[in-house]
Amino acid sequence: MKRDCIFLFLSIFLGALYMAPSLTAQDPYAEKRHRMVEKDLKARGIKDLKVLEVMGKIPRHLFVDKSLRDSAYADHPLPIGEGQTISQPYVVALMTEALRLKPSDRVLEIGTGSGYQAAVLAEIIKEVFTIEIRKSLAETAAERLKGLGYSNVKVKFGDGYYGWEEYAPFDAIIITASANHISPSLIKQLKEGGRLILPLGSTLFHQTLTLVTKEKGELLIEQMGAVAFVPMIGEIERKK
Repeated sequence: MKRDCIFLFLSIFLGALYMAPSLTAQDPYAEKRHRMVEKDLKARGIKDLKVLEVMGKIPRHLFVDKSLRDSAYADHPLPIGEGQTISQPYVVALMTEALRLKPSDRVLEIGTGSGYQAAVLAEIIKEVFTIEIRKSLAETAAERLKGLGYSNVKVKFGDGYYGWEEYAPFDAIIITASANHISPSLIKQLKEGGRLILPLGSTLFHQTLTLVTKEKGELLIEQMGAVAFVPMIGEIERKK
């Protein structure tokens, strides 16, 4: 009996050793994702377990050009074409966590970019509506998100300044480009009790990451620190 138990233990142990390399081979970026979560998110104060979980599994390297995949999990922005970038992982996590999302939430994103932020949201909430003003980026992101199975994301080519009235109101709105003011349309499309986060301030230099909560028709403002985002374009440029 003892010999049988030892044999069974060795079989399981050796089987695990045999399988481990094949799992690593299937996902060579798994260890980089793990390090990103531990070093760049947890160690810097991100506490939301769901945010940590989804960012530890989403293949961020598939949201950048093949030539940049080895850098996909480094904590800095990367170019995605048309003068735009995919935000650094820490900022994605920080903005997502700040929205205090619930599974039933419906969220509007302004600035689809690569689609990575939309994917993070889609893993957490019911529906994501995302708008991109650059047609090529909108089309690429829509195709990418569909290919990865994100059926709860709707992508629209258009000017995010006007929001997406057809699907309003939203529980939360996230703006991933810098703006010197908040569009009245977006405030109107935000639910009572809803949260809106954006890099607010000068579009030329650094901005302040700002969380806005809509309560009883009033806007409660919380400043979260300095950030640097590419500027929002379109109608907002004519409203300066």
